[in-house]
Amino acid sequence: MNRCDRGQVYAGSYKEPVLASIRFATSFILALTFSLSVQAREYRYSDAHLHYVNFFQESAGMPELIEAMDAAGIDHVMISGIPVAKKWHENEPKRPRYYAGDDAGAYWYSATDVFVAAAVKKLPAEQRKRFHPFLSGFNPVDKNADAHIRRMLELDPGLWQGLGEIFTRHDDLTALTYGDTPRANNEALARVYHLAAEFDLPVMIHSNITSKRERNPLYLQELEEPLRNHPHVRFIWAHAGTSMELHRHQEKLDFLLDTVSRLLGDYPNLYIDLSWTMLRPYLLDEEGTPSPEWVELVKRFPDRFMLGSDVVGQFGSLGEYMKGFDAFLDALPEDVAMQVARDNFLSVLPRATREAAGR
Repeated sequence: MNRCDRGQVYAGSYKEPVLASIRFATSFILALTFSLSVQAREYRYSDAHLHYVNFFQESAGMPELIEAMDAAGIDHVMISGIPVAKKWHENEPKRPRYYAGDDAGAYWYSATDVFVAAAVKKLPAEQRKRFHPFLSGFNPVDKNADAHIRRMLELDPGLWQGLGEIFTRHDDLTALTYGDTPRANNEALARVYHLAAEFDLPVMIHSNITSKRERNPLYLQELEEPLRNHPHVRFIWAHAGTSMELHRHQEKLDFLLDTVSRLLGDYPNLYIDLSWTMLRPYLLDEEGTPSPEWVELVKRFPDRFMLGSDVVGQFGSLGEYMKGFDAFLDALPEDVAMQVARDNFLSVLPRATREAAGR
């Protein structure tokens, strides 16, 4: 081997570790840059799913809610009542703490909207802009419901910015509530949807995708039919048809991702509320790692997802619920993350509301 050949060998032997070191350093710098950019994100939120009262029509009050919003960086909230009231039955020695606390029934309770309206109307103008009241106190199996809603809208022009959360299939609450079982595709609600289109109101609907024991989208048709028949209505599907009760029995609905993906592709009037039962086991795994499949789905439909806390009457955990989504938001492109965290909810509000806010 001549000197030139030896030089090439020696050069090659030194070159590889040098290149490896450069590649490692470059990767480290890129990873560090990405980490720092993610850490630098500060999210502002819209809470797209908040109940001012609980199932007994009680609330911690507006001062506590505003304090929690300010502490958590929540600029806007959808604020609604609870459309049913839980009964304290004569035979029960202890007042239940939740609708599932005992076997006593629940009944449709229209005064819930009076409580919400009174709380919002007392606010100073600057604070009031942050609150977007949804009217919910009507019986979804009564074909008079649309007439009642119209009266409420005319009583307070411009106050109500949406309808819901409308309870249809809702775990054991469905069986506990007096009267017929509500379905998202019944005749009474079809009349309500026509009214929503007339007044340009989004509709948030709670419609479980299945029962506790069926491992298939048993009730999907009940949601899909109004999506198809009312294309001018913006539907917000509360926590994508999931619930904690479903998870207790089935842990994870394996068909949910594909179902939501298909529905979003088929129905441009569908929006997904990613409130708390969606965080785990769908958006994050047990270690808190974002699901690549759900990240990709949100990237495909960046304007169709929004966050919600689904708190009921108590607001101390509001910030914890909303900031719990940060790990998932960090996995999204920053512009998409900001849309999901705050702007997508605002975009579904009535046109007059958006124009007044300069959107």
